[in-house]
Amino acid sequence: MKAIPSALQTKLDSGVTTLCRCWIVTRRDGIVQGFTDHDEDVVIGGITCRAGNGLSGSEVAQKQGLAVDSSELSGALNADTLNEDDLAAGSYDAADVELWLTDWSEPTLRVMLAKGTLGEVRRDGAAFVAEVRGLSQALGEERGRLYTSGCAADLGDGRCKIDLDTPAYKGAGAVLVVIAASSFGASGLDAYADGWFTAGKVTFTSGANAGLSIEVKAHRASGGVRLDLWQAMPHPIEEGDTFTVTAGCDKRFATCHDRFNNIVNFRGFPHIPGNDFVLRYPVAGEPGNDGSSLQT
Repeated sequence: MKAIPSALQTKLDSGVTTLCRCWIVTRRDGIVQGFTDHDEDVVIGGITCRAGNGLSGSEVAQKQGLAVDSSELSGALNADTLNEDDLAAGSYDAADVELWLTDWSEPTLRVMLAKGTLGEVRRDGAAFVAEVRGLSQALGEERGRLYTSGCAADLGDGRCKIDLDTPAYKGAGAVLVVIAASSFGASGLDAYADGWFTAGKVTFTSGANAGLSIEVKAHRASGGVRLDLWQAMPHPIEEGDTFTVTAGCDKRFATCHDRFNNIVNFRGFPHIPGNDFVLRYPVAGEPGNDGSSLQT
């Protein structure tokens, strides 16, 4: 139940209001920004909610139970506040959002309507539409350790312990030819075997995408080195752009053993039975149905 200040409730009851909506967005890097659909800036708790972005929000509907509440936030991209480069770089992914109903003539009179995180963001020219997901969204996320046959660590993290700065696992090159928006031919990687960088990560060190990273969908070494990315970069890739790329891992036990010799740090359970084992049943005449163990 929401606690509405008595002075604000009096204004609501009078039928004559000076209300606006304000959004406070806290990014994961700690940057806090405020936006409002009023025609002038509104200050809430020391945070200036800026006008002039054409910002508007959809109806906020709260559901019973643990169903995820959702709404949308739309507006214009602005170089000084919320710009396309930051959106494309993922700076606003999973950012915390607070929606306040505020009396713009007396901003201390306000009530929080909703709180959640930013989800999918769609861009259309100079405008954007962002999904705001309710707090119950977190209940649907995987938490803790999962018991699977694949490794639960990420290559190079504290549990894996592989040093990705080692030349064997990290290469550097330059774009030779742009094949498509998410694919290019590269120089500097001739010493690496086909598929070595598949599932790895490319980080551009020059050009319009400098500082941005993306996962590698496929690394092909035959007929010239080619890297296919999982999605297009925010800015077009240009010939001559330099990058670094790290080795990839498909998290299988065999890959950990053969490619990295790191099974002592393997964080999976390669012998755990799969769904096919659970659903398996004896078939007359099928070899192996002699009463012995199915696990060898």
